[in-house]
Amino acid sequence: MSVDRVSSRSSSTMQKADKGESITPAPLSSSVSVDDGKLEKGDDAFEIFKKGDGNVDFRTVGWIHASVIFLKVIFATGVLTIPSAMFVLGALPGAINVLGWQFLNTYCAIIQGNFRNSHAGCHSIADMAEVVGGLWLKEVVGVFFLVTYAIVGASGIFGSSVGLNALSSHAICTNYFMVVATIAVFILASARKFEKIAWLTWAGFLSVYIAVFVVVVGVTTRDRPAAAPQDGEFELGYHVIGNPTFVTGITSVATIFCSGAGTSAFLPVISEMRKPRDYNKAVYLCMAIVTASYLTFSLVVYRWCGQWVASPSLGSAGDTIKKVAYGIGLTGLLVSACLYIHVAAKYLFVRILRNSEHLQKNSVVHWTVWLGCTFSMSVISFLLASGIPIFNYLLALAGSLTFAPLALGLPGYLWIFDHQHYRTGNWWQITSYWLNWLMILLAVFLTIGGTYGVVQNIIDAYASGLIGGAFSCADNSNSS
Repeated sequence: MSVDRVSSRSSSTMQKADKGESITPAPLSSSVSVDDGKLEKGDDAFEIFKKGDGNVDFRTVGWIHASVIFLKVIFATGVLTIPSAMFVLGALPGAINVLGWQFLNTYCAIIQGNFRNSHAGCHSIADMAEVVGGLWLKEVVGVFFLVTYAIVGASGIFGSSVGLNALSSHAICTNYFMVVATIAVFILASARKFEKIAWLTWAGFLSVYIAVFVVVVGVTTRDRPAAAPQDGEFELGYHVIGNPTFVTGITSVATIFCSGAGTSAFLPVISEMRKPRDYNKAVYLCMAIVTASYLTFSLVVYRWCGQWVASPSLGSAGDTIKKVAYGIGLTGLLVSACLYIHVAAKYLFVRILRNSEHLQKNSVVHWTVWLGCTFSMSVISFLLASGIPIFNYLLALAGSLTFAPLALGLPGYLWIFDHQHYRTGNWWQITSYWLNWLMILLAVFLTIGGTYGVVQNIIDAYASGLIGGAFSCADNSNSS
């Protein structure tokens, strides 16, 4: 297939997308060449951001930088909640959940990237939904995407406020610290290009990784957990296999799933990569590091803290280590929230200006729309953080209500859409086909059951006084 034919086909597909018409797959021929990392005309026609188009070149991210961005999207909040989820499930089921969900999340990330790279004009998971389900599904998935990253953005803001509380010894009301964190996140998220945020993610990832490592070392040097009674007998609460109720069990499962389910945030990054075809390498590197870290860190913290583990887990080794860990990790928590807000705002920004000359132009309209998007998402996340001020519940709610259909169910159908011929193929193809349908059913179960469990937990927390009330000054930082 010639370059001109690919370009023509891609342009036609994007025109259909703009009119809300059905889009048919437009796979890119392997004959299109790549020269020194710069995509030539045929491949470039697939992209939302064109090289040399307008005043702003968005296509500046290498695959190593992309992998670090993915690491920061996934790693920061998840590692802070898994130890308390393991207390509910037990060490063995908890470890199996970590490995199983991380495998599925990696698989779904690869599906999404491959689908995006073979269908012209896809910038987000919502664009991919339009390919397989039309305009109505695009709008539904777009709403889910925004809700998802508003919720996890809230978890980042809440985690940052907990860190500020710890460092200041609760000098002011927690909600005031949430305001401070929200302002900082808004400023950081307003950098327009992932290339600029990529340098922040290096610092953010290292800060959280070191902070968690400090806590892991800290808990192993104590005779008993910091939150446990310091005199007399006490029950550690470590179990190889736990005995949870359905409500507590499904909430913990959703929390672990959510810790690696932010793969839909990877897609807008591809549009800003110099070589989008390097996406898979970035995913494999990211998910290998995340899986190994989640498993080792969470098992060690749970083994030494048991039922006395804090959520977020940086508070598990006593006040001194807590302040050190939050002092080191605060940058990472802020950058995490910044990435979540940026990803959601970039989706809105592209939706609003996609067919406008202002998309890649340094104009007043360009900046007004961009800052309006980041500010709006920051405010929504602040409101959610204040309304559900328990860290685990925020992540479990995101995992069940939005990530399950977005990061598990929809990728399964994307694969089925491109592999219909597998239904009547050889035994391996047929097995793969029905396993992807099984993954969709798993997503439905987690969405319904997980949302029920999390909502019931939130209701019980309000009824028992564990949550003092929305916008109250009660400290919920150690609630699990």
